[in-house]
Amino acid sequence: MSIEFDNNLPIYLQIMQYIKRQIVTGTLKAGDKIPSVRELAAELQINPNTVQRTFQELEREEVVETKRGLGRYVTSEESKIMTIKKEMAGELLERFLTGMQELGIEEQDIVNIVADAVAEGKQSLHRDGRGGTGNE
Repeated sequence: MSIEFDNNLPIYLQIMQYIKRQIVTGTLKAGDKIPSVRELAAELQINPNTVQRTFQELEREEVVETKRGLGRYVTSEESKIMTIKKEMAGELLERFLTGMQELGIEEQDIVNIVADAVAEGKQSLHRDGRGGTGNE
């Protein structure tokens, strides 16, 4: 695990985001065991108390669960994972829209730009032979 830490954001929040991203992308799957506090602290070269705080917050949000004597595991609740994915998508979308508005791009133009990009992406997937059923 490798994280480039941003000095403007608390480390525990950055680790939380990293773990959540691993979960929603499927790198960590529902029910997978996550590293121990000591393992993760050593790997990231940070204070174990920071990792402990990260795990406490993830437990509070029900992203991970502790099984006494066994360690911590990614939640097995697919609905929770989907909620995290939607939250992350919403954050990305908000940053995107803010950036587009700061550029002075009108709403309908944003919609057109996105629609064109999605269509172009589908076409390149078909050209590369990586996707689609031909029914898109």
